[in-house]
Amino acid sequence: MIAGNIFKWIGSLFTDLLFLPFNWLRTTVAKGDLGWWISNAVNWFFLLILLVLFAYWMKESRRFAKEGTEDKA
Repeated sequence: MIAGNIFKWIGSLFTDLLFLPFNWLRTTVAKGDLGWWISNAVNWFFLLILLVLFAYWMKESRRFAKEGTEDKA
């Protein structure tokens, strides 16, 4: 019973709280031309985060390769 409540809480968290900005975007802003721009701005924001994290990962990978500690366990 406890596990079922945990999964219900997780579902409630996503549907009632974390998806609220996207519901607002879908219902209110998407009626005009501005909604398309805001929707794509969200996608570009996530892409920017991804590119920054990938650049950091590649920088660290290059640093470990120069130190010779890349594949040592």
